[in-house]
Amino acid sequence: MPEQDSKSRFEALLSNLPLTSSLSGRLLLLTIAFVMLAEILIYVPSIANFRVGWLEGRLAAAQIASLALEATMSDEITAELEDELLNNAGVLQVVLHRDQTRMLMLAKQSLPMIDASYDLRDAGAIDLIYDAFVTLGRGGNRTIMVKGMPEHGGGVLIEVTISEDMLHSAMLAYSRNILTLSIIISLLSAVLVFLSLRTILVKPMRNITESMVKFREKPEDVDRIIRPHSHVQEMRIAEEALAAMQTELRNSLQQKTRLAALGMAVSKINHDLRNILASAQLISDRLSLSDDPKVRRVAPKLVSSIDRAVNLTTNTLKYGKAEEPPPRKTDINLAGVVNDVGAHMGLPESGRIEWSNRVPPDLTVTADAEQLFRVLLNLGRNAAQAIESRDSADGIDKIEVSAHRETIDGRASLHIKVSDTGPGIPDAAKQHLFEAFSSSGRQGGTGLGLAIAKELIEAHGGTIELLSSDQDGTVFRITLPDGNGAA
Repeated sequence: MPEQDSKSRFEALLSNLPLTSSLSGRLLLLTIAFVMLAEILIYVPSIANFRVGWLEGRLAAAQIASLALEATMSDEITAELEDELLNNAGVLQVVLHRDQTRMLMLAKQSLPMIDASYDLRDAGAIDLIYDAFVTLGRGGNRTIMVKGMPEHGGGVLIEVTISEDMLHSAMLAYSRNILTLSIIISLLSAVLVFLSLRTILVKPMRNITESMVKFREKPEDVDRIIRPHSHVQEMRIAEEALAAMQTELRNSLQQKTRLAALGMAVSKINHDLRNILASAQLISDRLSLSDDPKVRRVAPKLVSSIDRAVNLTTNTLKYGKAEEPPPRKTDINLAGVVNDVGAHMGLPESGRIEWSNRVPPDLTVTADAEQLFRVLLNLGRNAAQAIESRDSADGIDKIEVSAHRETIDGRASLHIKVSDTGPGIPDAAKQHLFEAFSSSGRQGGTGLGLAIAKELIEAHGGTIELLSSDQDGTVFRITLPDGNGAA
């Protein structure tokens, strides 16, 4: 029912659009306009050609009348016969030039003054078009003389005098026929083009628009994501792009919803968890006073872990609500931080996974020790969990941390590499590797570890990137600006 209501609202919106505002209406009007323009361009030379044909017909009829007169073999004819010949030819006077002689063949008793003279033998196209529109504009009130070449060697020149009213009427009738035919052709063409383009172009575009409207109303509904089905390549590309955008937007909204739910859940348990950790902290402090040397040896690590847990619970909501606190940079020994991370990794006692610290003992870095510890711990635990999830357990796997300084164009930087011999990161996880809730490549993972690591490293002005990941292992590289390196 909601989908039907959305569709009905969409159709009502389209029906309320004026003809000049909708794509379909504009397409129809433009098609009619372009067809009419084409007909006008055709009409201009055709009306000139019609006029020339009509005048040539009068010349031919006048020549036939003069030949009929010659066939009578009489020097005199009756006025009635002469008028009949002239009326049948549609002229007022006929003059024939033959054998260097100008002969008046036929003529009305009284002739009006000649207003214009036209020679059809050497007239150009532009002149003929101009003369045609002059004839239409004058209204048929002129008397004109037309000169042309007699047919079949009937002389060298024939002149006829014509009243232009009959030509004007004939041209008007021809123009009306052309206009009527143009309107019919333009409407028929417009309808055919409109229906064709409506099926090919407008209908797919309406589907895209309708999908956008429906998706806007309820973006979390997966059924409202457009399903590409157009057979037109351009429309298909547009539909696929819209589907990808809607999918990404829906995933982003889901991610934000999960973050909000996570924040709400953590806020509820945060208080109780801090109380529990406070109790554990008191117990760990007493353990550090134990006489047992083994207890005294592990107690500092326990205290350190609980202290970190207390700090993290205090700032748990900061990832969803605000940025991490700015790093408090000091010069720290990187090898010591890596050793501390290895001690807190909780690797299997079987020794299947080996933690290897390849950082030079004297290498120092300017960074926040606690935040750098968290970054390396996240990378190390991800590597350990990936190794443990692999079915095959042949041999010993290794997680190795190395570091070196590098100077390029006078800029010193420190590169830290964290590599492992695990099974690699799945291709699907690589696409959104450093996005929260998107990059986890293992069952039960949240994908927060790498997102937090990226945020912490960028706060130091550095970068974190995946160098390689395949069946032979994974390599991450952290690059930090180095104020201790030699330029």
